[in-house]
Amino acid sequence: MTLGNTLTEAPATAGTSRSSRSSRPARPGGPAARAARRRAALNWVAVHALAIAAALFFLLPFVFVFLTSVMSDQQALTTDYWPTSWNWGNYGKVWDTPGFLTWWRNTLLYAALGTLLTVVSSLPVAYALAKFRFRGRNLALMAVIAMMMLPPQVTVIPMYLFWAKQMGMSGSLWPLIIPMAFGDAFSIFLLRQFLMTIPREYIEAARMDGCGDLRTLLRVVLPMAKPAIAAVALFQFFYCWNDYFGPQIYASNNHGAWTLSYGLESFKAAHHTNWNLTMAATLLVMAPVIVLFFFAQKAFIEGVTLTGVKG
Repeated sequence: MTLGNTLTEAPATAGTSRSSRSSRPARPGGPAARAARRRAALNWVAVHALAIAAALFFLLPFVFVFLTSVMSDQQALTTDYWPTSWNWGNYGKVWDTPGFLTWWRNTLLYAALGTLLTVVSSLPVAYALAKFRFRGRNLALMAVIAMMMLPPQVTVIPMYLFWAKQMGMSGSLWPLIIPMAFGDAFSIFLLRQFLMTIPREYIEAARMDGCGDLRTLLRVVLPMAKPAIAAVALFQFFYCWNDYFGPQIYASNNHGAWTLSYGLESFKAAHHTNWNLTMAATLLVMAPVIVLFFFAQKAFIEGVTLTGVKG
């Protein structure tokens, strides 16, 4: 009996020991651990290689523009990629071009006033659509969304007839700046999406403390909506800075009202054989936008991300 029990228990003990050995984690220096480390290294290399390739895809055009902008007039017409001499004076020639400083000033005025008016006029509308309960609120929101889908080419003719023929503002940028004081559909929708994420308890607490709607907006909602406001402001600033269609319609007959985007086309036509000067002018036009986005990218990304949290 004892011998039989011993023989019966022996295979079970052996199976238990084998299963316990198989369930043990792989040794740090074992084949399984080395294979796992190899897979992790290959994944790291693949992900970073794709990231570097994507970065080069977007960065190399800027590098090409910069290298061409510091070449001499003769070398800019060749197939060379690296300048033999660094001609930093090309930027000075572009800056001293008659009218370039005026284009810069007009663009800055257009972008700054347009951004300010868009934010100031769009925030109260977005606040009302997000936090007020009134009859027709959903209909008003649908109208805002419909305005977002309306192409600007549809309204350009009646707008031009009104501002240029009726108001006599042709040859200036005011027909582009003044309408921004009445709100922008995309800015209203973006701000509304962010304001929906602000808990209603904050607004109700402010009203219990005696704050009116305007004071609640300025003291409670405005500080909490800074990321969304920054995103809307950057979107509008970039749009105004790069706008070519609007100045072409209203300011083409007045050289003193040209912006950088429209003046750059004229500069390119006048220096079509001087690619170094054209590239230098292009960099001077892009530089403020690149610098502004570099310093404000955190607030911009945060605002764009948070606007999609709640519909």
